[in-house]
Amino acid sequence: MKLLPRLAAVMALIGAGQPLFAAALAERMVPCLACHGANGRSETVEVPSLGGQPAPYLLIQLYLFREKQRVAEIMNDMTLDFTDEDLRAFADAIAKLPPPQPPTDVPDAARLQNGRALIGQHRCNTCHNLDLTGRENIPRIADQREDYLVKTLRDYKSNARQGYDGVMAEVLAPITDAQILDLAYYLARFR
Repeated sequence: MKLLPRLAAVMALIGAGQPLFAAALAERMVPCLACHGANGRSETVEVPSLGGQPAPYLLIQLYLFREKQRVAEIMNDMTLDFTDEDLRAFADAIAKLPPPQPPTDVPDAARLQNGRALIGQHRCNTCHNLDLTGRENIPRIADQREDYLVKTLRDYKSNARQGYDGVMAEVLAPITDAQILDLAYYLARFR
């Protein structure tokens, strides 16, 4: 009978720890959201919006940053002391942010048409889904920051950013810089 009160006390402590963990995670996420956007949309130049990203994709990226297999000094520093559980908790929490919305500007119809054609021609919607929301280890690219998309596509093309497979470099090899600009323009305004 003495075991039952002890078990109840342990269960109460475990249950009480959940909100503490959630509060600690929320506090630890403050710097992340300052750059990547608390509403899922980054307002920082060349910093990606993370809202709506698949949790498995985020987990892989955080792991790559922690292990310095993907180099971005601030991200390498931020993830340096992350445990595997931290990586999972951050990925799950960030994946719950709302997806970014497209800009409200009046888009250039010709550039949208060019970008749409490039998506079809290079089959971007095969891996990233028809609605470009990504899945599993493939990122959401719909409504991403245009400047970030331009930088990332250029980096993949030049091999300055290496993915965990070579597909992006291969897909981007025949694409011109002008086409990268149209592609990023279209993706940032995907509806």
